[in-house]
Parts: sequence; C-alpha cells; structure tokens
Amino acid sequence: MSSKSAAPAAKPKRSLAIHLLAGGVAGCCEALTCHPLDTIKVRLQLRSGKVIKNLTGAAAKAPKQGFIGVGMQIVQKEGFFALYKGLGAVVSGIVPKMAIRFSSFEFYKELLADKETKKTSSGGVFIAGLGAGVTEAVLVVTPMDVIKIRLQAQRHSMSDPLDIPKYRNAPHCAYVMVKEEGLSSLYKGVTLTALRQATNQAANFTVYQFLKRELHALQPEVGETLPAYQHLVMGFISGACGPLFNAPIDTIKTRIQKTPSTERGWTRFVKVTGDIYKNEGVTAFYKGLVPRVLRVAPGQAITFMVYERVYVWMVDLSKRISVSETESVAVSGEVVGKNEA
Repeated sequence: MSSKSAAPAAKPKRSLAIHLLAGGVAGCCEALTCHPLDTIKVRLQLRSGKVIKNLTGAAAKAPKQGFIGVGMQIVQKEGFFALYKGLGAVVSGIVPKMAIRFSSFEFYKELLADKETKKTSSGGVFIAGLGAGVTEAVLVVTPMDVIKIRLQAQRHSMSDPLDIPKYRNAPHCAYVMVKEEGLSSLYKGVTLTALRQATNQAANFTVYQFLKRELHALQPEVGETLPAYQHLVMGFISGACGPLFNAPIDTIKTRIQKTPSTERGWTRFVKVTGDIYKNEGVTAFYKGLVPRVLRVAPGQAITFMVYERVYVWMVDLSKRISVSETESVAVSGEVVGKNEA
C-alpha cells in the first residue's frame, strides 16, 4: 500500500510548472546581471567603418573602440541606465523563453532516448538542443530580439527628459513597428535567429550534459545534486561554445533586424552579407564577439546554476506537498473508519 502511494509523489519532477518557474527565475537573474554587455555587443555590431574628415580635410577612418570604450561612451553620453535599453523586451520574454527552452529540450531529449535504457546519447542531446533552439526562436526570441535591438540602437540620453526617442519602451516599440511596418516586421531575421539559437543550444546542452555526466561519475558521493559552483563553471564553459562558431550569423541577424526594409528572405540576407564584406571586411562578421562571449557565457553560468537550484528546491517542495496530502488522506481515512466502526 505504501509503495503504491509513494509512486505518484515522484511525478511532479517533470511538470511544466517547475520548468516554467525555475527557467523564469534563472532567466531574470541572467538578464539583470548581463544585459549591459548585450547592449555594448549590439552597438559594436551596428557600428560600420565610417569615414570622417580630419582637420586638413583628408578622409580618415573613425578610431575604433573596444567594448570597454563603447560602454564608457554610452554611459558618458546617454547615462548609466542606457546600458539597460531593451531590458523590458528581454524580461517580458525571458520567462516563456526559458520555459520553452528547458521544457522543449526535455521533451525532445525524452523522445530521442533509448527505449530500453531510457538514456539519451550525446548525438540525441545535440539534436534535442537544436530542436529547443528552433522552438524558442520561433515562439519568443525573434520578436523579443527585434524590439530589443531597435531600443538598443537608439542613441538618446536617458538622463535628458527632453531627448525623446522614437521608441519609448518595449510595448511602444512593438506598437510602432506593427503600425508602420506590419506584423511581419517583428519576425525579421527569423531564419537566422532560429539558426543562431539552434546552434547555441545544441552546443550549450551537449557540452553541459557531458560535463554534468562526467562530474557525477567522478563524484558519486554528491548524489543527484552537484555543488552550485560546479553548475556555474559548467554553464560558463558550455555557454562560451555557441558564440565562438556562430558569430557571423549573429552579426548579420542584428544588421537585418536593426533597420526597416521592404526586402525579404534570401535577398535581404545576401545584400546585408555582401555590404558587410565589401565595406568592412571579413573581420566585421566577428564584431562584438568578445562582449557576446562575456555576455552569453556568464549568462548561461547564472542560468544553469539558478535553474538547477530552483528546480531541485521545487521538486523537493512538490514531494513534501505530495507526502503531506497522502498523509492527510490516510488520516482522514482512519477517522472515517473509526467513525463507521
């Protein structure tokens, strides 16, 4: 009897509600911590090789700045909170994004698991990561990214109330874009975004799951839960892998999403890619790589650490609630039995 009643208590482990809450909390912590680096990355990617005239009238290229210089320039000219431009779009999308990412990954991973051993191979984990990346890109990330980039590209002072930008906040930006450019404008670069997210999450989950499996094998005494600092390190390493090989995709995507255009699909992609190569060279495709790695790697470190902690806490809580409910039912049954007797 006790074994039968104990079985249902383990069910909440895989519930969407736990993924939703754990992913949402992890995503909010990651966004609040790392968003300034994303703003600097976007500014670096949007910067073209502009030609200026010096005092003698001769043409000369504008001096290049690194990510620290760009960050300082944003703070000096636009105020400290300018580093958080577009944060509203990120935070409003982070809960569904993380919920979709983790729950869809678990769904695809379970789908690709061996029917006998119930374990998923590294290849299966990679494919599950690809699927999770495409899913979140189509449902959440693309419109969120488009709005965020439009807000981040605005060079207005956050400390001057008279300096009114075109887009005041995330909802206003979405409203203006749909009104002026149509609903499809929110899905500019969706293919490239899906490709970026797919490669990101494929590398991310594959490396993370591999490291997690190896650390568990090396430390059987820790049980099911690794120390928090190990999740932090694993998340940092896995998070750095994606940006290292899909930087050109991210740069092209950012340029496509930044400005309104009547061009669509492949035509727009070829034009933007050609313009970058012709005017700025191959290295321009890797603009913003350093701040992107510094943004994504710590972000994934925070996300995985917080997610694992909240997930374990929620599973333990759901177990305690299930046990409490079971005990209450048992006590009620005993009382009813006594009364009937």
